[in-house]
Amino acid sequence: MKKALLNALKVIVPLGIGVWLVFSTYNDLSDAQKGELFAAFRQADARWLILATIVGWLAHVSRGWRWRYLLSPLGHRPGFWNCYHAVMIGYFINMFIQRAGEASRAVSIYRTEKVPFEQGFGTVLAERVVDTAMLAVIAVVTVLFQVDKIDLFKSRIADYRSSQEVAEAGGFPWFTVVLVIIALTVIIGTYLIFTRPALRARAMDLLRGFGAGLRAVINTKQKGAFIAHTLFIWAAYIGMFKVGFYCLPTLEVVPFAGILAGFIAGAVGIVLVQGGIGVYPALVALTVGMYMPSSLGGELVRPDALAMGWLLWLAQTLMVIVLGGVSLLLTSFKKSVV
Repeated sequence: MKKALLNALKVIVPLGIGVWLVFSTYNDLSDAQKGELFAAFRQADARWLILATIVGWLAHVSRGWRWRYLLSPLGHRPGFWNCYHAVMIGYFINMFIQRAGEASRAVSIYRTEKVPFEQGFGTVLAERVVDTAMLAVIAVVTVLFQVDKIDLFKSRIADYRSSQEVAEAGGFPWFTVVLVIIALTVIIGTYLIFTRPALRARAMDLLRGFGAGLRAVINTKQKGAFIAHTLFIWAAYIGMFKVGFYCLPTLEVVPFAGILAGFIAGAVGIVLVQGGIGVYPALVALTVGMYMPSSLGGELVRPDALAMGWLLWLAQTLMVIVLGGVSLLLTSFKKSVV
């Protein structure tokens, strides 16, 4: 009962925060800004959005192919389509249950290729290490692009604060609550691992699988191809984000530095809440709006930037739901490898 309740809270709480942020961001707009928001939706060129979606899908295709290079040193030769479907199923599950996609991806490849769960899951975690390093590099480059804009950011934030009628002190202490929840989660998780032998053994199996995954990254014979796919994946992610900006003519003024900054902000939003609902569009709009002409009211979030955030989020989400659902359906029809 307690486990079921905790699992339910893991889903409900982040989604609740996301939904609350959707309504909060929308309600903070004036009537005129709400009109601008819906006008931006109507003006959006869907052709660019479709192209952006295709570019993003190619990154997932490349990820499925790259995964084969990590499974090869472990003695497995999985087919490309089974790897691709497992990747898409992982993204699909992550839309509804945060961080469950990695496990479901390992389960899928076990079912179709009989790759042991610990090894499959370990290679997925090893991939996450590589991708986190790539995201960190992009973030550092992004920060270097922003050095000359610190004064601009300060002035925008000052204008925004001066336009607020309600003092920040009267708001709900979300930051403190989140920190307390994270701390309690770490403490409880550590306690359970050290006090329950079965859970501790499972954790050690996962650690060994993770170690095997890292060794697979080092020992893969296709290092050049692995690096090429990694670079392509992240170039496609950024390319998808940039192409999406052509949907709205008002966003043509956003420089590449602003696109990179918005991309990092969106990545953070997806990490914070499963699927990035509410958080992704808000963070993208907040960041991209910094690089656009200031509104008359001094607001940080511009309606057209918010519309772009929602359009990019919808394109990615629909792609994952549709193609991930198709992969899940096709895989369910396959017989498990004996």
